[in-house]
Amino acid sequence: MSGPYVWLTLFLLGCYHGINPAMGWLFAVALGLQERSTAAVLRAVLPIALGHVISIAAVVALTVVAAATLPRAPLHYGAAAILFAFGLYRLLRLRHPRWVGMRVGFWGLALWGFLMAGAHGAGLMLVPFLTAASPPQHAMPGMPMPAHALGPTWSNAALVVAVHTLGYVLTTAVVAVTVYTKFGVSFLRRAWFNVDLIWSFALIVAGIIVLAT
Repeated sequence: MSGPYVWLTLFLLGCYHGINPAMGWLFAVALGLQERSTAAVLRAVLPIALGHVISIAAVVALTVVAAATLPRAPLHYGAAAILFAFGLYRLLRLRHPRWVGMRVGFWGLALWGFLMAGAHGAGLMLVPFLTAASPPQHAMPGMPMPAHALGPTWSNAALVVAVHTLGYVLTTAVVAVTVYTKFGVSFLRRAWFNVDLIWSFALIVAGIIVLAT
């Protein structure tokens, strides 16, 4: 997989998170309906996205630190095991934390975004893009990295988070405004599929792929 396709994949993973109502747009739509304002929908997206970014950035930062201090083998297999285990956990427990109500402020929405990103393992799906790029221990100095390799560096980590977040924010905003202006929350009763189930399988498959590479 060449460089541009790596970034496209990261962007599409962000879009996938944006489609999931539990990751933010359903909350934004509900607040918009309460205030009868499209602007309220868009205002809600910002703090939710902030919480999402903080959650995935923490996981990515830990990955960079681990890559700099641990040998490649335990990091590689550890990442695969975490992805597989969390995917299995999500598959067995497809539930979300309960919230106290829909009338929440900026930081309440940010906390929701943080909790949902963590509950869905959003940051974990970004780990393979960095750990798989770690050079093998027998590599000679100056040996070029594979075309798909990003490398577990702080600059690459920042780009991974930024590209993923761009896809997430754009999709969340578009879906939230579209549902609010065209359908309303009742849309979920007619046209809903279980994205959490798909995401759980995606985590498991990602763990298997990392283990095999």
